[in-house]
Amino acid sequence: MRNGDTNTRTISNGDVAFERRSEKRLADEHELTISILGGGRNLPKDKIIHTVCKDISPSGVRIQSHSFLPVDTPLTVKVLLKNPPEFISAFGKVRWIKSLFADEVFEMGLELFHAPG
Repeated sequence: MRNGDTNTRTISNGDVAFERRSEKRLADEHELTISILGGGRNLPKDKIIHTVCKDISPSGVRIQSHSFLPVDTPLTVKVLLKNPPEFISAFGKVRWIKSLFADEVFEMGLELFHAPG
């Protein structure tokens, strides 16, 4: 693949590395609502979380939140896309989480499955 193709990126020594993601992502910020499905240990009191997301694709999204959600937490995600304006919903789960700012803010990767309903 040539440098500049959507599935490649150049690293500092000039070699070409292949991108693991297979789907194009939107880098813009979008409003997002998460509804936690079911109960479990270490879940926040609020079962609905409002935040913004970045780096969204049909199969996943990266978010930041003040709420900690354990890996594999099942959820529904509702996203308001900006351009063109479109509202989408999907089932998903937390795939990874990392703490930012002394466990006050968390960055998470959510895997999305399919549109409910």
